[in-house]
Amino acid sequence: MALKTTPFNVLDHLKTPEEQIAYLEAALEIDDPSFIAAAIGDIAKARGVSEFSRETGLSREAIYKAFKQGGNPTLETLDKALKPLGMRLTLAARNAA
Repeated sequence: MALKTTPFNVLDHLKTPEEQIAYLEAALEIDDPSFIAAAIGDIAKARGVSEFSRETGLSREAIYKAFKQGGNPTLETLDKALKPLGMRLTLAARNAA
């Protein structure tokens, strides 16, 4: 019997603010700025880009441009994007490897 699979869509798992925050925290652990930007983009899509635009004060175009794989948002754009999630940027020491 063949194994039946279904496509995975991360947006199906980002319905609540708690899920969105957990996803972003996991993205931060990967320590890849491009992946972090894309994760915020996924959250924007899950919330609805128009709604996310209203919540953040960022244009839809700015959201699509900054928060995609390979996106490079400014600190100001990141700060605006994190506010609706109740988050802010902070600094922490890296663990010495």
